[in-house]
Amino acid sequence: MIIALGMIFFILITQFGSISKTVIILSEVIFSIIGVLLGVIFFHMDIVIMMTGLGIVALGGIVVRNGILIVEFIDEMKKRGMKTREAIVKAGKTRITPVILTASATILGLVPLAVGLNINFETLFSELNPHMYFGGDNVAFWGPLSWAIIFGLSFATFLTLLFVPALYYMDYVIRIKHRRKKNLKKIAALAAKA
Repeated sequence: MIIALGMIFFILITQFGSISKTVIILSEVIFSIIGVLLGVIFFHMDIVIMMTGLGIVALGGIVVRNGILIVEFIDEMKKRGMKTREAIVKAGKTRITPVILTASATILGLVPLAVGLNINFETLFSELNPHMYFGGDNVAFWGPLSWAIIFGLSFATFLTLLFVPALYYMDYVIRIKHRRKKNLKKIAALAAKA
């Protein structure tokens, strides 16, 4: 997992050229891990180290995509001349639909795997009887991975829409204050020389 996060970190740094934007996007991985742990605790499920861990690693790549969409859209709006605060609001409004739709599609696609929906396609086509049932051996293996992704993605998606724009704005305000302090020091140094 550390290797996967490290690779994601370096790819994001090369894409955005900023450590702060990369940290903002990677904060979603923490949100997703919190979501997995809360879901496991709330529903009294067992943590299967291998498959739950694999689900968390897969989740890291899935939730980072949502943050990239928002941050990249904010940067694009700023390049077009929009003020930072307006760009953040517009990005939040514009990207809410794609982020929620992709997360919902992923969650709904994993539900049959998580609950172990089994369909016998041979009898479905030969006898028109699918012999559907829930559970089985595959749930013991794939269930923890599916539930980890479902819990983490559902929790991280909503926090992404709130915290990524807020963290982006906080980063912007801190940078502005730092630049102002730096400029004031330069002006004070020039005034002292004169």
